[in-house]
Amino acid sequence: MPVGAQPRRRAVRRVTGLARSTPGRLSLLALLLVVVALLAGGLTATSVQRRAAALEAQADRSEPLAFAAHEVYRAMADADATAAGAFLSGGVESAALRQRYEQDVAEAAAALSAATAGGSRSPELTAALSALSGRLPVYTGLVETARTHNRQGHPVGAAYLRQASDLMRSELLPAARELYRVETGNVVRDLEGAGSLPWPELLLGVGALVVLVLAQRWLTRRTNRVLNPGLVVATALTALSLLWVLAASLLVVYRSTTAKEEAALVDVLARARITTLTARGDETLTLVARGSGTDYENDFVERAGQLTDLLARADGWSDASSVASALEHHARWQEVHRQVREADERGDHTIAVALALGYDEGGAATAFDALDDSLVDAIGASRSRLTGTMGRARGALGGAVPAVVVLALLSAVAATFGLWQRLKEYR
Repeated sequence: MPVGAQPRRRAVRRVTGLARSTPGRLSLLALLLVVVALLAGGLTATSVQRRAAALEAQADRSEPLAFAAHEVYRAMADADATAAGAFLSGGVESAALRQRYEQDVAEAAAALSAATAGGSRSPELTAALSALSGRLPVYTGLVETARTHNRQGHPVGAAYLRQASDLMRSELLPAARELYRVETGNVVRDLEGAGSLPWPELLLGVGALVVLVLAQRWLTRRTNRVLNPGLVVATALTALSLLWVLAASLLVVYRSTTAKEEAALVDVLARARITTLTARGDETLTLVARGSGTDYENDFVERAGQLTDLLARADGWSDASSVASALEHHARWQEVHRQVREADERGDHTIAVALALGYDEGGAATAFDALDDSLVDAIGASRSRLTGTMGRARGALGGAVPAVVVLALLSAVAATFGLWQRLKEYR
Protein backbone atom coordinates (compact mmCIF):
# COMPACT_ATOMS: atom_id res chain seq x y z
CA MET A 1 0.00 0.00 0.00
CA PRO A 2 1.53 3.41 -0.97
CA VAL A 3 2.76 5.63 1.79
CA GLY A 4 0.05 8.08 2.79
CA ALA A 5 -2.82 5.95 1.48
CA GLN A 6 -3.95 4.89 4.94
CA PRO A 7 -4.30 8.48 6.25
CA ARG A 8 -6.36 9.38 3.20
CA ARG A 9 -8.60 6.34 3.69
CA ARG A 10 -9.06 7.20 7.35
CA ALA A 11 -10.01 10.78 6.36
CA VAL A 12 -12.56 9.48 3.84
CA ARG A 13 -14.06 7.12 6.44
CA ARG A 14 -14.35 9.99 8.91
CA VAL A 15 -16.13 12.16 6.35
CA THR A 16 -18.49 9.42 5.20
CA GLY A 17 -19.10 8.36 8.76
CA LEU A 18 -19.97 11.93 9.70
CA ALA A 19 -22.35 12.16 6.73
CA ARG A 20 -24.11 8.95 7.87
CA SER A 21 -24.44 10.18 11.42
CA THR A 22 -27.41 12.21 12.64
CA PRO A 23 -25.32 15.38 13.28
CA GLY A 24 -23.83 15.08 9.80
CA ARG A 25 -27.24 14.69 8.22
CA LEU A 26 -28.56 17.63 10.21
CA SER A 27 -25.66 19.73 8.90
CA LEU A 28 -26.33 18.65 5.32
CA LEU A 29 -30.04 19.35 5.77
CA ALA A 30 -29.29 22.82 7.08
CA LEU A 31 -27.07 23.48 4.07
CA LEU A 32 -29.77 22.18 1.72
CA LEU A 33 -32.44 24.42 3.26
CA VAL A 34 -30.21 27.47 3.03
CA VAL A 35 -29.48 26.76 -0.64
CA VAL A 36 -33.17 26.13 -1.42
CA ALA A 37 -34.28 29.31 0.38
CA LEU A 38 -31.69 31.51 -1.32
CA LEU A 39 -32.13 29.90 -4.74
CA ALA A 40 -35.93 30.13 -4.66
CA GLY A 41 -35.78 33.70 -3.38
CA GLY A 42 -33.24 34.78 -5.98
CA LEU A 43 -35.02 33.18 -8.93
CA THR A 44 -38.40 34.46 -7.78
CA ALA A 45 -37.02 37.98 -7.39
CA THR A 46 -35.53 37.74 -10.88
CA SER A 47 -38.85 36.63 -12.36
CA VAL A 48 -40.73 39.42 -10.60
CA GLN A 49 -38.13 41.95 -11.73
CA ARG A 50 -38.53 40.77 -15.33
CA ARG A 51 -42.29 41.27 -15.06
CA ALA A 52 -41.76 44.74 -13.61
CA ALA A 53 -39.30 45.56 -16.41
CA ALA A 54 -41.91 44.58 -19.00
CA LEU A 55 -44.41 46.96 -17.39
CA GLU A 56 -41.81 49.72 -17.27
CA ALA A 57 -40.92 49.17 -20.94
CA GLN A 58 -44.59 49.34 -21.88
CA ALA A 59 -45.21 52.56 -19.97
CA ASP A 60 -41.97 54.39 -20.75
CA ARG A 61 -41.18 53.15 -24.24
CA SER A 62 -43.68 51.01 -26.14
CA GLU A 63 -46.83 53.07 -25.61
CA PRO A 64 -45.15 56.48 -26.22
CA LEU A 65 -43.47 55.11 -29.36
CA ALA A 66 -46.76 53.68 -30.61
CA PHE A 67 -48.37 57.08 -30.10
CA ALA A 68 -45.44 58.75 -31.89
CA ALA A 69 -45.95 56.35 -34.80
CA HIS A 70 -49.63 57.23 -34.84
CA GLU A 71 -48.71 60.92 -34.87
CA VAL A 72 -46.42 60.39 -37.86
CA TYR A 73 -49.25 58.77 -39.80
CA ARG A 74 -51.86 61.23 -38.58
CA ALA A 75 -49.79 64.35 -39.32
CA MET A 76 -48.85 63.17 -42.80
CA ALA A 77 -52.40 62.22 -43.73
CA ASP A 78 -53.69 65.55 -42.41
CA ALA A 79 -50.96 67.46 -44.24
CA ASP A 80 -52.01 65.79 -47.50
CA ALA A 81 -55.68 66.59 -46.92
CA THR A 82 -54.90 70.18 -45.87
CA ALA A 83 -52.62 70.78 -48.86
CA ALA A 84 -55.41 69.65 -51.18
CA GLY A 85 -57.90 71.88 -49.38
CA ALA A 86 -55.56 74.85 -49.60
CA PHE A 87 -55.12 74.22 -53.32
CA LEU A 88 -58.88 74.17 -53.84
CA SER A 89 -59.24 77.62 -52.31
CA GLY A 90 -57.45 79.01 -55.38
CA GLY A 91 -54.79 81.68 -55.57
CA VAL A 92 -53.46 82.47 -52.10
CA GLU A 93 -54.75 79.90 -49.63
CA SER A 94 -56.19 80.98 -46.30
CA ALA A 95 -53.77 81.64 -43.46
CA ALA A 96 -55.53 79.02 -41.33
CA LEU A 97 -55.02 76.25 -43.89
CA ARG A 98 -51.41 77.26 -44.47
CA GLN A 99 -50.72 77.26 -40.75
CA ARG A 100 -52.38 73.88 -40.32
CA TYR A 101 -50.30 72.37 -43.13
CA GLU A 102 -47.03 73.73 -41.73
CA GLN A 103 -47.96 72.51 -38.26
CA ASP A 104 -48.71 69.03 -39.64
CA VAL A 105 -45.32 68.86 -41.35
CA ALA A 106 -43.55 70.02 -38.18
CA GLU A 107 -45.44 67.51 -36.02
CA ALA A 108 -44.71 64.70 -38.47
CA ALA A 109 -40.99 65.54 -38.37
CA ALA A 110 -40.98 65.72 -34.55
CA ALA A 111 -42.87 62.44 -34.15
CA LEU A 112 -40.60 60.80 -36.73
CA SER A 113 -37.58 61.96 -34.76
CA ALA A 114 -39.02 60.41 -31.58
CA ALA A 115 -39.78 57.16 -33.38
CA THR A 116 -36.32 57.07 -34.95
CA ALA A 117 -34.70 57.54 -31.55
CA GLY A 118 -36.41 54.36 -30.34
CA GLY A 119 -36.05 52.42 -33.60
CA SER A 120 -33.10 50.34 -32.36
CA ARG A 121 -35.60 48.07 -30.59
CA SER A 122 -37.23 47.20 -33.91
CA PRO A 123 -34.55 46.77 -36.58
CA GLU A 124 -37.20 45.72 -39.10
CA LEU A 125 -38.24 49.39 -39.21
CA THR A 126 -34.99 50.57 -40.79
CA ALA A 127 -36.46 50.67 -44.30
CA ALA A 128 -39.65 52.41 -43.18
CA LEU A 129 -37.79 55.04 -41.16
CA SER A 130 -35.36 55.67 -44.02
CA ALA A 131 -38.25 56.10 -46.46
CA LEU A 132 -40.02 58.54 -44.17
CA SER A 133 -36.91 60.58 -43.45
CA GLY A 134 -35.80 60.68 -47.07
CA ARG A 135 -39.11 61.20 -48.86
CA LEU A 136 -40.86 63.69 -46.60
CA PRO A 137 -38.71 66.60 -47.89
CA VAL A 138 -39.50 65.50 -51.46
CA TYR A 139 -43.21 65.61 -50.67
CA THR A 140 -43.05 69.09 -49.13
CA GLY A 141 -41.04 70.28 -52.15
CA LEU A 142 -43.70 69.06 -54.54
CA VAL A 143 -46.43 70.74 -52.48
CA GLU A 144 -44.52 74.03 -52.53
CA THR A 145 -44.11 73.78 -56.30
CA ALA A 146 -47.84 73.12 -56.68
CA ARG A 147 -48.58 76.05 -54.39
CA THR A 148 -46.36 78.38 -56.43
CA HIS A 149 -48.02 77.46 -59.70
CA ASN A 150 -51.47 77.69 -58.12
CA ARG A 151 -50.81 81.24 -56.92
CA GLN A 152 -49.76 82.18 -60.47
CA GLY A 153 -52.83 80.55 -61.98
CA HIS A 154 -50.92 77.81 -63.82
CA PRO A 155 -52.96 74.62 -64.36
CA VAL A 156 -49.80 72.53 -63.97
CA GLY A 157 -50.06 73.15 -60.23
CA ALA A 158 -52.76 70.45 -59.99
CA ALA A 159 -50.40 67.93 -61.57
CA TYR A 160 -47.72 68.68 -59.01
CA LEU A 161 -50.25 68.33 -56.21
CA ARG A 162 -51.41 64.94 -57.52
CA GLN A 163 -47.78 63.85 -57.79
CA ALA A 164 -47.21 64.89 -54.18
CA SER A 165 -50.33 63.07 -53.05
CA ASP A 166 -49.34 59.94 -55.00
CA LEU A 167 -45.94 60.02 -53.26
CA MET A 168 -47.67 60.37 -49.90
CA ARG A 169 -50.05 57.49 -50.55
CA SER A 170 -47.66 55.11 -52.29
CA GLU A 171 -44.55 55.55 -50.12
CA LEU A 172 -44.93 57.76 -47.06
CA LEU A 173 -48.22 56.51 -45.65
CA PRO A 174 -47.38 52.80 -46.17
CA ALA A 175 -44.07 53.36 -44.35
CA ALA A 176 -45.90 55.21 -41.57
CA ARG A 177 -48.46 52.39 -41.41
CA GLU A 178 -45.66 49.83 -41.01
CA LEU A 179 -44.11 51.95 -38.26
CA TYR A 180 -47.44 52.12 -36.45
CA ARG A 181 -48.07 48.38 -36.88
CA VAL A 182 -44.72 47.37 -35.41
CA GLU A 183 -44.84 49.78 -32.47
CA THR A 184 -48.42 48.79 -31.65
CA GLY A 185 -47.26 45.16 -31.72
CA ASN A 186 -44.55 46.06 -29.21
CA VAL A 187 -47.22 47.39 -26.85
CA VAL A 188 -49.19 44.13 -27.10
CA ARG A 189 -46.04 42.04 -26.60
CA ASP A 190 -45.01 43.94 -23.47
CA LEU A 191 -48.53 43.63 -22.06
CA GLU A 192 -48.55 39.90 -22.73
CA GLY A 193 -45.12 39.54 -21.10
CA ALA A 194 -46.29 41.35 -17.99
CA GLY A 195 -49.71 39.72 -17.90
CA SER A 196 -48.73 36.07 -18.27
CA LEU A 197 -49.58 33.75 -15.39
CA PRO A 198 -46.82 33.64 -12.73
CA TRP A 199 -45.93 29.96 -13.15
CA PRO A 200 -42.18 30.32 -12.36
CA GLU A 201 -42.88 32.16 -9.11
CA LEU A 202 -45.53 29.63 -8.09
CA LEU A 203 -43.39 26.59 -8.84
CA LEU A 204 -40.40 27.99 -6.99
CA GLY A 205 -42.44 28.93 -3.94
CA VAL A 206 -44.29 25.62 -3.82
CA GLY A 207 -41.02 23.73 -4.30
CA ALA A 208 -39.41 25.53 -1.37
CA LEU A 209 -42.45 24.78 0.82
CA VAL A 210 -42.35 21.08 -0.12
CA VAL A 211 -38.67 20.86 0.83
CA LEU A 212 -39.35 22.51 4.18
CA VAL A 213 -42.28 20.20 4.95
CA LEU A 214 -40.27 17.09 4.06
CA ALA A 215 -37.39 18.33 6.21
CA GLN A 216 -39.72 18.75 9.20
CA ARG A 217 -41.17 15.27 8.73
CA TRP A 218 -37.69 13.76 8.64
CA LEU A 219 -36.69 15.74 11.71
CA THR A 220 -39.83 14.60 13.56
CA ARG A 221 -38.97 10.97 12.92
CA ARG A 222 -35.39 11.50 14.08
CA THR A 223 -36.05 13.55 17.21
CA ASN A 224 -39.65 12.58 18.11
CA ARG A 225 -40.47 16.28 18.35
CA VAL A 226 -43.51 17.37 16.42
CA LEU A 227 -42.45 20.92 15.66
CA ASN A 228 -39.17 22.71 15.14
CA PRO A 229 -39.64 26.44 15.82
CA GLY A 230 -36.95 27.50 13.35
CA LEU A 231 -38.37 25.40 10.50
CA VAL A 232 -41.91 26.52 11.32
CA VAL A 233 -40.83 30.15 11.07
CA ALA A 234 -38.95 29.42 7.82
CA THR A 235 -42.05 27.74 6.38
CA ALA A 236 -44.25 30.67 7.40
CA LEU A 237 -41.84 33.17 5.83
CA THR A 238 -41.69 31.15 2.60
CA ALA A 239 -45.49 30.91 2.50
CA LEU A 240 -45.74 34.67 3.08
CA SER A 241 -43.33 35.34 0.20
CA LEU A 242 -45.31 33.01 -2.06
CA LEU A 243 -48.64 34.63 -1.16
CA TRP A 244 -47.21 38.13 -1.64
CA VAL A 245 -45.84 37.33 -5.08
CA LEU A 246 -48.98 35.43 -6.05
CA ALA A 247 -51.32 38.25 -5.04
CA ALA A 248 -49.18 40.90 -6.76
CA SER A 249 -48.80 38.81 -9.93
CA LEU A 250 -52.50 38.02 -10.18
CA LEU A 251 -53.28 41.71 -9.79
CA VAL A 252 -50.81 42.47 -12.57
CA VAL A 253 -52.45 39.82 -14.76
CA TYR A 254 -55.84 41.41 -14.16
CA ARG A 255 -54.54 44.93 -14.81
CA SER A 256 -52.68 43.81 -17.93
CA THR A 257 -55.82 42.17 -19.32
CA THR A 258 -57.70 45.41 -18.78
CA ALA A 259 -54.84 47.36 -20.33
CA LYS A 260 -54.88 45.13 -23.41
CA GLU A 261 -58.53 46.01 -23.91
CA GLU A 262 -57.73 49.71 -23.54
CA ALA A 263 -54.79 49.37 -25.95
CA ALA A 264 -57.07 47.67 -28.47
CA LEU A 265 -59.57 50.53 -28.13
CA VAL A 266 -56.80 53.11 -28.61
CA ASP A 267 -55.72 51.24 -31.74
CA VAL A 268 -59.24 51.21 -33.17
CA LEU A 269 -59.71 54.92 -32.47
CA ALA A 270 -56.30 55.77 -33.92
CA ARG A 271 -57.08 53.84 -37.10
CA ALA A 272 -60.46 55.56 -37.25
CA ARG A 273 -58.78 58.96 -37.11
CA ILE A 274 -56.24 58.01 -39.77
CA THR A 275 -59.07 56.71 -41.98
CA THR A 276 -60.94 59.98 -41.44
CA LEU A 277 -57.96 62.04 -42.56
CA THR A 278 -57.34 59.85 -45.59
CA ALA A 279 -61.00 60.15 -46.59
CA ARG A 280 -60.81 63.93 -46.29
CA GLY A 281 -57.85 63.93 -48.64
CA ASP A 282 -59.81 61.81 -51.11
CA GLU A 283 -62.73 64.23 -50.93
CA THR A 284 -60.64 67.30 -51.74
CA LEU A 285 -58.43 65.59 -54.34
CA THR A 286 -61.55 64.45 -56.21
CA LEU A 287 -62.41 68.12 -56.69
CA VAL A 288 -58.81 69.04 -57.55
CA ALA A 289 -58.88 66.44 -60.35
CA ARG A 290 -61.94 68.21 -61.88
CA GLY A 291 -63.73 65.30 -63.51
CA SER A 292 -60.90 62.74 -63.46
CA GLY A 293 -60.96 61.91 -59.76
CA THR A 294 -62.97 58.70 -59.90
CA ASP A 295 -60.22 56.76 -58.15
CA TYR A 296 -60.19 59.24 -55.29
CA GLU A 297 -63.97 59.09 -54.94
CA ASN A 298 -63.93 55.28 -54.95
CA ASP A 299 -61.29 55.36 -52.25
CA PHE A 300 -63.41 57.81 -50.25
CA VAL A 301 -66.37 55.42 -50.37
CA GLU A 302 -64.16 52.57 -49.22
CA ARG A 303 -62.66 54.63 -46.40
CA ALA A 304 -66.11 55.78 -45.30
CA GLY A 305 -67.22 52.19 -44.96
CA GLN A 306 -64.10 51.32 -42.96
CA LEU A 307 -64.69 54.33 -40.73
CA THR A 308 -68.27 53.25 -40.05
CA ASP A 309 -67.08 49.81 -38.97
CA LEU A 310 -64.28 51.19 -36.77
CA LEU A 311 -66.58 53.66 -35.02
CA ALA A 312 -69.15 50.93 -34.43
CA ARG A 313 -66.46 48.74 -32.83
CA ALA A 314 -65.27 51.61 -30.66
CA ASP A 315 -68.82 52.42 -29.60
CA GLY A 316 -69.27 48.80 -28.52
CA TRP A 317 -66.16 48.96 -26.28
CA SER A 318 -66.51 52.42 -24.85
CA ASP A 319 -69.38 54.35 -23.32
CA ALA A 320 -67.59 57.67 -23.89
CA SER A 321 -69.77 60.43 -25.26
CA SER A 322 -66.99 61.43 -27.67
CA VAL A 323 -67.40 58.17 -29.60
CA ALA A 324 -71.14 58.74 -29.88
CA SER A 325 -70.44 62.29 -31.08
CA ALA A 326 -68.00 60.96 -33.65
CA LEU A 327 -70.74 58.71 -35.05
CA GLU A 328 -73.09 61.69 -35.36
CA HIS A 329 -70.48 63.88 -37.05
CA HIS A 330 -69.55 61.07 -39.41
CA ALA A 331 -73.17 60.70 -40.50
CA ARG A 332 -73.38 64.47 -41.00
CA TRP A 333 -70.19 64.48 -43.07
CA GLN A 334 -71.52 61.73 -45.33
CA GLU A 335 -74.66 63.76 -45.93
CA VAL A 336 -72.68 66.87 -46.89
CA HIS A 337 -70.35 64.80 -49.07
CA ARG A 338 -73.33 63.57 -51.08
CA GLN A 339 -74.26 67.20 -51.68
CA VAL A 340 -70.70 67.94 -52.77
CA ARG A 341 -70.73 65.09 -55.27
CA GLU A 342 -74.16 66.04 -56.61
CA ALA A 343 -73.00 69.62 -57.22
CA ASP A 344 -69.76 68.52 -58.85
CA GLU A 345 -71.45 65.96 -61.09
CA ARG A 346 -73.93 68.49 -62.41
CA GLY A 347 -71.09 70.87 -63.25
CA ASP A 348 -71.41 73.29 -60.30
CA HIS A 349 -67.73 73.01 -59.36
CA THR A 350 -67.71 76.31 -57.49
CA ILE A 351 -70.62 75.22 -55.28
CA ALA A 352 -69.01 71.84 -54.72
CA VAL A 353 -65.77 73.49 -53.59
CA ALA A 354 -67.69 75.89 -51.35
CA LEU A 355 -69.49 72.98 -49.70
CA ALA A 356 -66.26 70.99 -49.29
CA LEU A 357 -64.31 73.90 -47.80
CA GLY A 358 -67.24 75.50 -45.99
CA TYR A 359 -66.74 76.10 -42.29
CA ASP A 360 -70.35 77.09 -41.69
CA GLU A 361 -72.86 74.69 -40.19
CA GLY A 362 -73.57 73.02 -43.52
CA GLY A 363 -69.97 72.64 -44.72
CA ALA A 364 -68.01 69.41 -45.04
CA ALA A 365 -65.00 71.01 -43.34
CA THR A 366 -67.09 71.72 -40.24
CA ALA A 367 -68.36 68.14 -40.02
CA PHE A 368 -64.87 66.75 -40.68
CA ASP A 369 -63.25 68.93 -38.00
CA ALA A 370 -65.97 68.03 -35.48
CA LEU A 371 -65.43 64.34 -36.22
CA ASP A 372 -61.67 64.71 -35.85
CA ASP A 373 -62.06 66.61 -32.57
CA SER A 374 -64.31 63.87 -31.18
CA LEU A 375 -61.75 61.23 -32.11
CA VAL A 376 -58.97 63.26 -30.49
CA ASP A 377 -60.99 63.43 -27.27
CA ALA A 378 -61.75 59.70 -27.38
CA ILE A 379 -58.10 58.77 -28.02
CA GLY A 380 -56.93 61.05 -25.20
CA ALA A 381 -59.39 59.54 -22.74
CA SER A 382 -58.48 55.98 -23.74
CA ARG A 383 -54.74 56.65 -23.49
CA SER A 384 -55.29 58.17 -20.06
CA ARG A 385 -57.12 55.06 -18.89
CA LEU A 386 -54.41 52.86 -20.41
CA THR A 387 -51.53 54.65 -18.69
CA GLY A 388 -53.49 54.74 -15.42
CA THR A 389 -54.12 51.00 -15.56
CA MET A 390 -50.46 50.27 -16.27
CA GLY A 391 -49.41 52.59 -13.46
CA ARG A 392 -51.58 50.64 -11.03
CA ALA A 393 -50.13 47.37 -12.36
CA ARG A 394 -46.60 48.66 -11.74
CA GLY A 395 -47.64 49.74 -8.26
CA ALA A 396 -48.82 46.20 -7.48
CA LEU A 397 -45.25 44.96 -7.87
CA GLY A 398 -43.79 47.82 -5.87
CA GLY A 399 -41.62 46.43 -3.08
CA ALA A 400 -42.13 42.81 -4.15
CA VAL A 401 -38.51 42.22 -5.18
CA PRO A 402 -36.85 43.46 -1.97
CA ALA A 403 -39.56 41.74 0.09
CA VAL A 404 -38.86 38.39 -1.60
CA VAL A 405 -35.11 38.76 -1.05
CA VAL A 406 -35.49 39.73 2.62
CA LEU A 407 -37.97 36.93 3.33
CA ALA A 408 -35.65 34.40 1.63
CA LEU A 409 -32.72 35.52 3.79
CA LEU A 410 -34.84 35.37 6.94
CA SER A 411 -36.12 31.93 5.96
CA ALA A 412 -32.54 30.68 5.52
CA VAL A 413 -31.54 32.13 8.90
CA ALA A 414 -34.61 30.63 10.63
CA ALA A 415 -33.98 27.17 9.14
CA THR A 416 -30.33 27.30 10.14
CA PHE A 417 -31.23 28.39 13.66
CA GLY A 418 -33.82 25.63 14.04
CA LEU A 419 -31.41 22.89 12.98
CA TRP A 420 -28.58 24.38 15.03
CA GLN A 421 -30.68 23.87 18.14
CA ARG A 422 -30.90 20.16 17.32
CA LEU A 423 -27.20 19.94 16.52
CA LYS A 424 -26.28 21.31 19.95
CA GLU A 425 -27.96 18.28 21.53
CA TYR A 426 -25.28 16.00 20.06
CA ARG A 427 -22.30 17.77 21.61
